[in-house]
Amino acid sequence: MRSFVHTASPSRVVFGAGTLPQVRDEAERLGGSRVLLLSDGSPVLRKDTERLREVLGDLVVAEFDGAAMHTPVEVTEQALDLLRDQRVDCLVAIGGGSTTGLAKALAVRTDLPQIIVPTTYAGSEVTPVLGETADGRKVTRSSPAILPNTVVYDVELTLALPIAMSVTSGINALAHAVEALYSPDADPVTDAMALEAVAAIGRALPTLHDNPSDMAARAELLQAAWLSGNCLGAVGMGLHHKLCHTLGGTFGLPHAETHTVILPHAMAYNAPAAEQTMERIAHALGAPDAPTGVFDLIRQVGGPTSLRDLGMAEADLDRAAELATAQPYPNPRELTRTGLADLLRDAWHGHRPQAAAESVPDLRALTDEVAASFDGCTNPRLRQLLTDLARTLHAYTIRNDLTPNEWQRAIDFLTEAGHITTDTRQEFILLSDTLGVSSVVDALANSRTPDTTSSAILGPFYVAGPPAAEHGTDIAGDFTGTPMWADITVTDQDGKPVADAVVDVWQSNEDGFYDVQLPDLDGPVLRARFTTGADGRFTFWSILPSAYPIPDDGPVGKMLYTVGRHPYRAPHVHFLINAPGHQPLITQLFVRGGAYLDGAPGQRDAVFGVKDDLITDFVRQTGPTPDGRPVDGEWRQLAFTFRIASLGH
Repeated sequence: MRSFVHTASPSRVVFGAGTLPQVRDEAERLGGSRVLLLSDGSPVLRKDTERLREVLGDLVVAEFDGAAMHTPVEVTEQALDLLRDQRVDCLVAIGGGSTTGLAKALAVRTDLPQIIVPTTYAGSEVTPVLGETADGRKVTRSSPAILPNTVVYDVELTLALPIAMSVTSGINALAHAVEALYSPDADPVTDAMALEAVAAIGRALPTLHDNPSDMAARAELLQAAWLSGNCLGAVGMGLHHKLCHTLGGTFGLPHAETHTVILPHAMAYNAPAAEQTMERIAHALGAPDAPTGVFDLIRQVGGPTSLRDLGMAEADLDRAAELATAQPYPNPRELTRTGLADLLRDAWHGHRPQAAAESVPDLRALTDEVAASFDGCTNPRLRQLLTDLARTLHAYTIRNDLTPNEWQRAIDFLTEAGHITTDTRQEFILLSDTLGVSSVVDALANSRTPDTTSSAILGPFYVAGPPAAEHGTDIAGDFTGTPMWADITVTDQDGKPVADAVVDVWQSNEDGFYDVQLPDLDGPVLRARFTTGADGRFTFWSILPSAYPIPDDGPVGKMLYTVGRHPYRAPHVHFLINAPGHQPLITQLFVRGGAYLDGAPGQRDAVFGVKDDLITDFVRQTGPTPDGRPVDGEWRQLAFTFRIASLGH
């Protein structure tokens, strides 16, 4: 059992496109009447800051546009002087992590309410965490007083964010999610948020790289940043964040870019001690290995991969490793100065992390190439089916690490199935039936019409064009068995009789064989075609169906016996109903109390074809029969009404 403690964030979140005009209402909701508007003064934010100033109107009594990276204490003190001088009662910050950090630093010193309007994907706006730099060292602390009261996410504000900044900011958010997954404070809620964020970032960044104006991708990435930020606020962070704070606070490296370079290397360092977490991350990314998957994602979208390119001096790497190990902090793997120095050297050179020893090669490019080969197909549905089939088969092959011998055995199996298939024996339908695929297709196609009789699979023994028969005909021929009188009615969904419905009926004999399995039999037996009368009815004589094995002398039968499954079907009669103006119905009626209706999975009906409403009474009778036919001893009576759907339903 997993034990955990989870504290939900009390922040109010407003998310959408075009939400900026709501900021004034949010400020007034917090009692704000004298607002300090915070920004970093960057040209890219100028227009959005002006719009926010207009939205706030006369609530703004002061502005401070000097927010700086890593939240230097001296900058906070400058803003604090302005705040006190103007008797500010509410903070509103627009921008990225630097502006958010300044708002937090002011709030924790004054207990003023704060509203954050993020324009990047940093995620720190929903955390009670503050990192401040003083005397060349970055110190992090956490307190409920640091947590912003309200966050207003406006997807439109991220459209102006250059793609390079979008990438590094997005990877910064990814880092929050990754470290949350192996945090000792992790719980099911943070796990779910983190994995969704990882998957969303993995989808959105490549899309934005190709089209920076894609609003759906921007929205997905911003939502992922919110999820990641919640993770960061709920659990403690590990090696990655400690290293980045050291590199930023002491060596002045840019915040988001440093997170981007370090993340895959920190993951590679921790991977031996967090194998399950890395597997979950890899699965969310659709990559064979988590650290290399993140590195490849960064490289794919043009993000930085080298500390050297960020201005880090090689001579400072050992000093950085020393600082990062100076104080203990939670991390999956033991921290050593030598290990971190090696990590930093790999990051400085921009080396791709080594994939885990047991990981499969990255075959995504091959899969993409195969899928793209169908792009020229002019039939959209066929293109979709073939593309998804290729991706599904590749994923199955990789997931199961399929060997050449197993691949060859599968080819031999299909070849054998082809050889044994004839006009009267369909091994591929048997395969589909026994894998449950036929039942899935049947359910998808026929479960959307309420108030109608359930459908069932066609089965491998249907033969088109059975002989026409009059009402009351005995279709059993010379076969022996318990006589059965069937009185069948076909109606529409409202119970109105359907006249002139053509109904094909077929079943096995007492020994479990269909006529097509008996080469010495002369002509079709136990199969016929009836047409309903004006009252929607038809009647016939047959024999009570019995359980029978599907053909088990071919590859499908061998498969069943190999895995410990039986080949038997529960006793039933097949019906195929076609009526003008109505949807066709393929179904079966099962004998209540018959064999293989109950039991453990793999011990019930071999083709998963039984549905509860198709199990019916074949009532025991003795004495006179409905049509006066003399019968010695017991006979059975089947009375059933099929409800079929009108076209258009």
